Amino acid sequence: MSDIKFSALNLVPIREGQTDKDAINDMVTLAQKLDELDYERYWIAEHHNAPNLVSSATSLLIQHTLEHTHNIKVGSGGIMLPNHAPLVVAEQFGTLETIYPNRVDLGLGRAPGTDMMTASALRRDQHNGVYAFPEEVEQLQTYFGPGNKQAYVRAYPAVEKNVPLYILGSSTDSAHLAARKGLPYVFAGHFAPQQMKEAIEIYHDLFEPSEALDKPYMIVCLNAIVTETDKEAEYLASSLAQVFISIARGRMQPVQPPTDDLKGLLTPREYEMAKQRFDDSLIGSEETVKAKLEAFLEEYGDIDEIMVVSYIYDQDRQFESYERFKRVIQKLNK
Repeated sequence: MSDIKFSALNLVPIREGQTDKDAINDMVTLAQKLDELDYERYWIAEHHNAPNLVSSATSLLIQHTLEHTHNIKVGSGGIMLPNHAPLVVAEQFGTLETIYPNRVDLGLGRAPGTDMMTASALRRDQHNGVYAFPEEVEQLQTYFGPGNKQAYVRAYPAVEKNVPLYILGSSTDSAHLAARKGLPYVFAGHFAPQQMKEAIEIYHDLFEPSEALDKPYMIVCLNAIVTETDKEAEYLASSLAQVFISIARGRMQPVQPPTDDLKGLLTPREYEMAKQRFDDSLIGSEETVKAKLEAFLEEYGDIDEIMVVSYIYDQDRQFESYERFKRVIQKLNK
């Protein structure tokens, strides 16, 4: 197994007591920290009609982050393609690649990233958009490709920019597509781990080499909170639990401070749901997380990159978690 790379995803959440601008400032500060720590990439999600997230205008946030960092690759985790005309996406990311060469990633998802009423307000036919996802990925490949393979409509300045495309998925459907097109595949294990094993196996088994890749490239995204002790990590993870439960309740509240009384805040069923999510996450000391990662890799096979998302209320503790996670990966790679 080759060395595993490490990267990060950010949904740009608002912490309790913050403004939208505070959340965007925190997004940039975290990117700068991860740039210093030599993280491979920093991806920003796309969500709409979510009062606790500031990640609706993803390409603008990517540009803002690129402007304030130096080396780290910045991209979309992802652009929800049913919401956007491929031509516009190509123009935007071709422009980003022109300004910040070799630092732009384009992760692509087939879901709208919101509820269906909001999806309709985004002014594209969501039903057709989901089904047209494979064809629209091909359109993007053409727009970013060589000039002699272009049609009349071209996405200037995207032509010949070859912005790397990544297929995102939370089920087995996208695994088939990524394998067939020979593109890197990113599985959303941080919120939908149920079909992860099957999707990874499908991607590896059916992968067809392409101009983009001669062999599979598999990224898995997981929740991670790494601290000095297991007890401390579990305490900080109470913020993560509150995020999940607020979504389940349909409230979508800002990230809450950690609590010692998680059982008192949740119903017994919600508490069990939270504990299950903890089991699927990398929560604990460096030693505990290293052991969890080793078990994960033993079960899921050939993973090239672990992308982590960390809902931690205190930003300094979040920095510390990402620093400790880097050390875990370095120990794993020795």
